[in-house]
Formats: sequence, C-alpha cells, structure tokens
Amino acid sequence: MQKKSPAKTNPSNPRHAAFLTLSLLADSTLHADELIDRELSRGSLIGPDRGLYNQLVFGVLRRQGTIDHYLGQLLSQPLQRLEEPLRQILRLGLYQLLFLDRIPVHAAVHEAVELAKLVLPRASGFVNGVLRNFLRKKDCLTLPDRAGDRIGHLAAAHSVPRWLLEQWQEQLPEEELEALAAASSQEPPLTVRTNTLRITRSELLELFSAAGVSGELCRYALEGIRLDGHPSVTGLPGFNEGFFAVQDEASQLVSHLLAPLPGQRVLDACAAPGGKTLHLAQLMENRGSIFATDLTERKLALVRESAQRLGITLVQTAVADASSPDYLKGEQFDRILLDAPCSGLGVIRRNPEAKWRLQQADFERFAARQRQLLARVSTLLAPGGSMVYATCSTSPLEDEAVLMDFLSHNRQFVVEKGLPVSGEASALQTTEGILRLWPHRHNTDGFFAVRITRLAP
Repeated sequence: MQKKSPAKTNPSNPRHAAFLTLSLLADSTLHADELIDRELSRGSLIGPDRGLYNQLVFGVLRRQGTIDHYLGQLLSQPLQRLEEPLRQILRLGLYQLLFLDRIPVHAAVHEAVELAKLVLPRASGFVNGVLRNFLRKKDCLTLPDRAGDRIGHLAAAHSVPRWLLEQWQEQLPEEELEALAAASSQEPPLTVRTNTLRITRSELLELFSAAGVSGELCRYALEGIRLDGHPSVTGLPGFNEGFFAVQDEASQLVSHLLAPLPGQRVLDACAAPGGKTLHLAQLMENRGSIFATDLTERKLALVRESAQRLGITLVQTAVADASSPDYLKGEQFDRILLDAPCSGLGVIRRNPEAKWRLQQADFERFAARQRQLLARVSTLLAPGGSMVYATCSTSPLEDEAVLMDFLSHNRQFVVEKGLPVSGEASALQTTEGILRLWPHRHNTDGFFAVRITRLAP
C-alpha cells in the first residue's frame, strides 16, 4: 500500500518534491526514473528547479551509503530507528552539505528544517541540531580504516553495499575494486545511437556540434555518440526527425553480437522499452520481421512509439510471457534476443535505488526465472540459427551460471566464439565467447552477453 503524500508540502519546491519521491521509493518497487518523469510531467517544477529536483533524488540514492555512514556518527541512536520521513529529510539535507557546493550552507539547513516543520513538526529542532552538528564536526568525521577494513572503507566512501563489493572482489583483480566502486556511484554518460536508416554518425555529430552540443564518437559501438553533459534529449536537434535514440554503448553491442541479417525472422522476447529491438531493425535495414513481446501493453506502447519516430516498420508487438510453456508455440526464428530480466547490477549508476533494495537471496530468484526463460525461448530457434542471452547484471549467478546450466542440459546448442562484434569491441570477448563490459573499464553500463547457435541436425 502506497503512503499518502504529506498534504502541506509545496509541489513547486524541488526539495519537497524530492522528499516525496524518495519516500515513495522507500515504500514501493517503483523506479526512480519513472517517478521523476511522472513528477516533471506535472509541470509544478520550472526552470532550474527541475534540474535540482532530479539531482537531489539521484544524488541521495547514489550517495546514500556515504550519507548514512556519516549520520551514524552524528546520531545517538541507530539511523534505522528513526521514522522513514525523518531519515529522508536528514539524507536530503546532508547530501546538499556534503556534495552540492553551489547551495549555501544556510539554505540547505533552513530548507530541511522548514520541510520537517511541514512533515514532522516535532522533529524540526532535531533536524536542525543534526545538520548543525555536522557543520561543527565535519572535519572530525571518519571513514572505516582502509588498512583494517578495506571493504568497509570502500562501502562507506563510495556508497556501495558491502555484500556487492565482496561479490566484485571475487570477480576482479584487487586493484580494480575501488575503481569499480567509484564508477558505480557516479552519474553515467548520455549516449545516443545514430539511426543510420536516416543519417550517418558523422553527420549527426556535426548536427549536434552546430547546435552547440559537444560529444565524441564511441570507441566500441559503431553508431554510438557520447554527449558531454546531460542535455535535454527531446530538445536535441534531430530528435523529432528520428535521427537517433538514447542507448548505452554496452547495450548497442548486444545487437551487434546477434548480428541479424536483412530479411530474417527475429524474436525479441523481453523487448520493452525497445532500444535493442529497434537497433536490430536498423541492422536489418528495416527488411524482414521482428516479433517483440513483453509482459504489458503499456511497455510495448513505448516500443511502437519509438519505432514510429525512427521510421521503422518491420516490428510487430504482442503481450506475452516468454516463460510460459505455450509461448509462441509452433513458431521458429532465425535470430532470437533474450535480454533477460535481472537484478540490474550493471546499471546501478542509472537505477541506484537497486543498491539498497537487493539482497543476496534475490539472485537465486532472478536466476531461476532466467533459466526458465532461456529453456523456453531456445525451443523457438531454427536449426542453424543464433540466439543471444544477455543481462545488465555483473552477477555470475545470473550470467555464467545460467549459461552453463543451459548448455549442460541442451547439447544441441553451442557458444559461438571469436565473433566480430563492432569496432574494437571484438577484443572485449573472452576466449569462451563471453562479452562482458564494466563501468570502470569501458565507461559503459555493466553487461553480459553471449551468442549461442543451435546445431543443424
């Protein structure tokens, strides 16, 4: 059941709006970007306040571990014993004091106290006291000792849960752990994919440059452009003309790994919001057919909307559960993409709320669902056809373990190795044929992908 929003908060105040959004996120399974889009669409926030609101929500979520660590040194009781609204007010206030140099100290404290007066009047003095206590003691606050507790130090310094750092420690060289922790709490770059059906990448980059938007060509994805800053996407030149779509560079490589050909019959089993679906169509030169399924009509509407803007006509959509035994029974496809629902560990820069929701027990649940999806979808692949299994997760339990389990039960399927992917991306594949990208190494989302072929009889 959703909490009711405090009636007295001011919807045109970015701090009040951020408080409401953070409160909703703490009590639901919603995503920050969805709630932010919903709030901004109301039109109550205008001008610079829209940017501040966005920064406050994502900033608190990205830095919550660090903020909570310092609050633990300022409070006489455990933070978790405080009421949820009070925790969010303190996090908002301390985030501004710690990370936003352009906001005057007095304004950050005053606004937090005024918000408390509206939401929890009896706690306004407490909020004032905690934040002013921070200003007095900030030079004395400490992080865990790096030498005695390196994981604890990194968790507090870079706002990453301890269990996640321990998982990464098993996957990466010791010297990379801090780099990944730091990268995972930073704002990700804005990357677009050129719609080469309508314009070349160099032409699009020139169009951006002429409008004062600077950027650079992506290193790995042949259609990718990484833009400087975070300009409004819909305000960029060429958006209405369908010259580009927003898509991270790692995500673009997944479509290149599948490498569909013009005229082929392709299935995207978990398609929404459609970035990879429409990239596949682009690689197919808008010739052939793509069948895109997902669980809800609302999500598939996003696929169709983007297809229309980009001028893509070969995509058909249908609401369907790809794990169902009856899913597309009797159909066969030349290429299949299974971008499986997952924990999202690879995209916590974009969806930082996941860091604070996920627990170790969740991963077996995700993996069970992924095994089910892979087992069902693979039956639809024509002999000699190829399929890509991909996740935006860094967890081996969702990635290598799912792959190995599938191959051990399906001897007619083999991993394709040494494939040309895209530009310099071929060098990113392991000798086992696995494509894995990391935020700290490649400045992309974290992604896992592998291409599997069904052997002809």
